[in-house]
Amino acid sequence: MVRLGTGIGWRPEIAGVVEAMPGVDWVEAVAENVCPGHVPGSLLRLRERGVTVVPHGVSLGLGGAERPDAGRLAALAERVRVLEAPLVTEHIAFVRAGGPLTASPRLEAGHLLPVPRTRDALDVLCENVRVAQDALPVPLAVENIAALLSWPGEEMTEGQFLYELADRTGVRLLIDVANLHTNHVNRGEDPAEALRDLPLEALAYVHVAGGFVRDGVWHDSHAHPVPPVVLDILTDLASRVAPPGVLLERDENFPPPGELAAEMDAIRAAVTRGRDAGTGPGASRGSRSDDGPGTAPGPSSPPAPRPVPREAAEEATDPARRRLGLAQTSLLSALVAGTPVPEGFDRMRIGVQARALAAKRADVVAKVAPELPALLGEEYRPAFLAYAQGRPLTGGYRRDALDFAEALLRDGRPGDARARHRLREWWLDRSGPAPRPRTPAARLARTARRVLSRR
Repeated sequence: MVRLGTGIGWRPEIAGVVEAMPGVDWVEAVAENVCPGHVPGSLLRLRERGVTVVPHGVSLGLGGAERPDAGRLAALAERVRVLEAPLVTEHIAFVRAGGPLTASPRLEAGHLLPVPRTRDALDVLCENVRVAQDALPVPLAVENIAALLSWPGEEMTEGQFLYELADRTGVRLLIDVANLHTNHVNRGEDPAEALRDLPLEALAYVHVAGGFVRDGVWHDSHAHPVPPVVLDILTDLASRVAPPGVLLERDENFPPPGELAAEMDAIRAAVTRGRDAGTGPGASRGSRSDDGPGTAPGPSSPPAPRPVPREAAEEATDPARRRLGLAQTSLLSALVAGTPVPEGFDRMRIGVQARALAAKRADVVAKVAPELPALLGEEYRPAFLAYAQGRPLTGGYRRDALDFAEALLRDGRPGDARARHRLREWWLDRSGPAPRPRTPAARLARTARRVLSRR
């Protein structure tokens, strides 16, 4: 395992800052935001300087009931090769449900949702991880996620669930200490207990991020400073094992470069405190080399996966997939389509999660189609949230933006005639298979279409 050192999440908004920041050993880029044929120049320059770039996937849905999509796996593998990455990471989560497995409409969450810690879910996850491992050209590591809600009838703790996953598949783990704190606040789970149960010898690297608390619920925002309590969990982890890498995540509300650099210094200090304290019974017996980049002995390899014949494994998990698919579809439908809350779930938390999903959907649509909030002003958010009720995300955010604009126009909105005309023009320009060329013939066709649309 390559020792990564201290890194930061690469985002286009802070690309220049990351390039200029001293002491950045590696970066992580959201895989779906990297086009293999048009890799951002900033990432190419970092790679040429010897800075490792790790693609971080968010859309596979390894914890979902269906087997991983071959197209998504191929796209992730392509990004690995283009970025010359030594490993690739994804999440232990489900992001969609429904479809042929449950004979119901397919639903998209637009967010990472927690997997129930049950034997069914573990069996399905293990097989999905093996499918992904076979399709990817480098080792895979999977991340624990933050959650606002708990599944009823769970059979394992987070640490036990992750231990069995690593034991059965040999997959490495990306441990997010901020998510451990989130689950402590929201689900009453002890971070120290989770760290005690984890197979730390399987650790690939660590995420650190900030969030905020509202109405007693911790929101993992990646838009706020890292709080001391999260750094304390990082110190605890570093007292047990030398982390091969630690990375600061920041997705929004980017502070000045000096503040980002100070957060990275605080992360290094937390790791140092843990290393210096790691002499007690909880300390790992693994090698404790320095935190710089390069190859080092580090922790031992994760346990070898138990050999299971592929056909036997697939046949054995089919009933579990159906049961898990029905459960996940029922939950996701309650969150995004307003159907009844499944038995055993906390209704208040379901409401919090549903509002959070709708708010995130509105934010992403505003980024994908910034013309909409510019045209609608303060009306944009309440109008979109009203539109989203009972209209689940099914075709991606760009399709969502077009459908939202079409719904407004059908209702004769916005009320201002000039704004409505501009919105209609925006929708007409984007609702076809491709943007219309600006030729005289195209202008004539556009005029005819506009006249017809007013009838």
